[in-house]
Amino acid sequence: MRLLYEVVISLIAHAIEIAIFAAAYGISTVSGFGYLEGSFSGSIADYLHFSFAAFTTVGFGDVVPLGPLRLLAGMGALTGFVL
Repeated sequence: MRLLYEVVISLIAHAIEIAIFAAAYGISTVSGFGYLEGSFSGSIADYLHFSFAAFTTVGFGDVVPLGPLRLLAGMGALTGFVL
């Protein structure tokens, strides 16, 4: 039971980290730090989708970061890979 508890807490912690990166992507695009292009409408779900794709190192496909935002996306992918 303890192992199950630790796995659930770990998943919740990673989901929070992904949400923080999604917020950072949103703030970055609004402030002109870069933008996301492709199948992207600017909704919260789109930012979360991109954040999950980067964090899990699945890769970019339908949404691609452009400009300096590529650095933040790379950091998100590296964080997910290390964790």
